[in-house]
Parts: sequence; structure tokens; C-alpha cells
Amino acid sequence: MPLRLGPAGVPLSCKGRTIVEGMDDITVLGLDAMEIQTVRTVQPKHFDQYWQAGILSWDSDIEMNMHGPYYAELLGNRRERNRSLLKMESSMQAGKILNARHLTYHVGPYGEYEPGTKANEQVANVFSGVVERVQSIWGVAKEELDYAAFPWIHESEPSLVGIETSGRQELWGTIEEVLEVCNHVEGTVPVINMAHIHARGHGKMKTSEDYAELFDLVRESYGGKKFYCHFAGVEHRMGNALHYTQIKKSDLKFEPFAEYLAEEGDWLDITIISDSPLLEHDAMYMLQHYDKARQRLLEIRARDERIVKLARVSGMSAEELAEFENQAAEKKAESEKLEVESKESAGKVTPKKAAASSSMISFDDTDDDDDIF
Repeated sequence: MPLRLGPAGVPLSCKGRTIVEGMDDITVLGLDAMEIQTVRTVQPKHFDQYWQAGILSWDSDIEMNMHGPYYAELLGNRRERNRSLLKMESSMQAGKILNARHLTYHVGPYGEYEPGTKANEQVANVFSGVVERVQSIWGVAKEELDYAAFPWIHESEPSLVGIETSGRQELWGTIEEVLEVCNHVEGTVPVINMAHIHARGHGKMKTSEDYAELFDLVRESYGGKKFYCHFAGVEHRMGNALHYTQIKKSDLKFEPFAEYLAEEGDWLDITIISDSPLLEHDAMYMLQHYDKARQRLLEIRARDERIVKLARVSGMSAEELAEFENQAAEKKAESEKLEVESKESAGKVTPKKAAASSSMISFDDTDDDDDIF
């Protein structure tokens, strides 16, 4: 299963604070994806930096992506919608120069629309135009144009237009709404923001089965195997996301997602971007937990294969041998427990000595030493 992980922005540990230097840091850390944030209108002075990052991305194996303006009103009136599209235009232009694989956009408030078919149809119409614009920027008749400065134009497909799930009740973007629009507009892809889905569902993403149910819905409704995800801890209240937090401080845990990816995610081609305030630190945290989940799975499979092999040699069934080994493990655990209790009882001090020892200075720190990650 191809899995790419990276931060939403230049890594915090990057001293130079440029995109190219950030890409160097990502490579050193063992990550292989990055998302550039364009919260406001992209300035022309940034384009040279985007081009350098695009060349480095083309020559290396780092996947570059771009997030468009955070605030949008695509369901607003004509003036509000055109204002949002104007902001999105600069990110479309920058996406070509950056060699971005995904361009991610929000839809914004429902406005005068009610959740349902009419709102979804309007969003689909808007994003049909966005996809056409992206393709025209990349060049429809590629063979007629000289793109020597942008070699990926001839080799790669135009950026996929990502429609992101939202984390607040008043905003368009439930997972069902996003999937319906992406189903009807070719060239779009659902951006599955786990923190938003978790918050909007009142803390629903808790177990690996929850992630299995989510991706089963995506596979049945949307199809395909390429997915773009955002992940971070989140503080939420009454079905609304308040702000991102580091993963270890949130009730949204990555371990169940890692378990699902390891056990059932072979069919996925997935990129996960860390939206956490810790950026690359939490991206590496996710990578470590995914590796641990894969290792546990390999150990379980190796044990099961050994049980089957021994069962064939001994003439026992695999179930009988497994039961025998479980009983042996239980006896061993009980024996170790009795041994520990025996040592503890033998090492107990007399009450007089205990009282004396309690008057001595203790260097044990009873406070919970919680690290910053």
C-alpha cells in the first residue's frame, strides 16, 4: 500500500523557512509529502520559490500539494462566489508551477441553501468550472506548447481538485455531500479531513472499525483507490471543531487509523497531511505508529503460520494447538506472577525500619512527567 506522510507547511525545525529547505528537511526526516498553504492571495514574489520546489519535486520523490484559501463562499451570491473564485485562481496558477498533485478547497457556509440536492448541484456546477480552469492552466493541447521550464506538464496529469470535508454544522461539507459531488464531477477528489469528520460526528472516530466503515462508504460511493487525507488532534464541542491540537492531547487517536491501514488498507493509495500544530513531529508520530501496526501484524501472521506448521507435524488441528499454547502461556504468566509476589514478600522491611526509612530524603519524583509531544 503506497502511503505518503508530510506536514501542512514548512517544517517547524527548518531554519531557512523556505519551501525548498523545508523539502530537504522532510527528506531527512523520512517523510515524502508536503502541503503548501495559501491562506490569502498568492503574491507574485512567491512564484520563483514555487518553481524551485516544483523542480525539486520532479527530480525527487516528494509529493507536493497546495491548499487554497481557507475562507470561501461558493454557495453565496454572485459577488461572494466570484470573490472566492478570484482567490482560488492564484492558487490554481501556483499549483501548476509547484507541480501540485492536489489542490484543496473549502466550499464555505450553506448560505441561503438548505442541506440537500440543490446545494450539492450548485457546488458541483462551481467545481466543474474549477476543474476546467485548472486543465486550461496546465494546457489542454500540450503538444502545441513549449513547457521546457515545467517538464511535468508533458508527463503528469493536471492537479486533482480536492473538495474538503468541513468540521462545523453551518458549513457545507459532510462526507456524504463531498462524495456525492466528487462522484458527479470528473477531476475532483474527496479530501477526507479526519479531525473534521470526528468533530462533526461528536467524536465518532474511535476504533479501527470506525475507519473501516468510513472507507467502505467512500469505496462504495466514490470508488477508486487514491485518497488525500488530513489528520490532527482536534478540540470540539457540540458537533463543531474549535481548533487543531497535537494528536497526543486529543480524543482523536491515530493508533486505530494505523491499525486499519495495516490490516485492511492494502487497496489504498493514500497521502496523509499533518495539520497538527506540531506539523512534522506529529507526521513522524503517525509514521512510527503505522510502522508499529505493520510490525504487530507481521508478528501475528508469523505466529499463525508457525501454529499451522506445528499442527501438521504433531497431528493436532490448528485450533487444538492454539488452545494448547494459550494454556501454556497462561500457566507461564501465573508462575511469573507468583515468583514476583514471593520476591516482594521476602524483601519487605520490618515496620521499625520502614518508619526509619520514611524520614529520609526521597529523590523520587511523584509528578507525572508529561513530554511536549
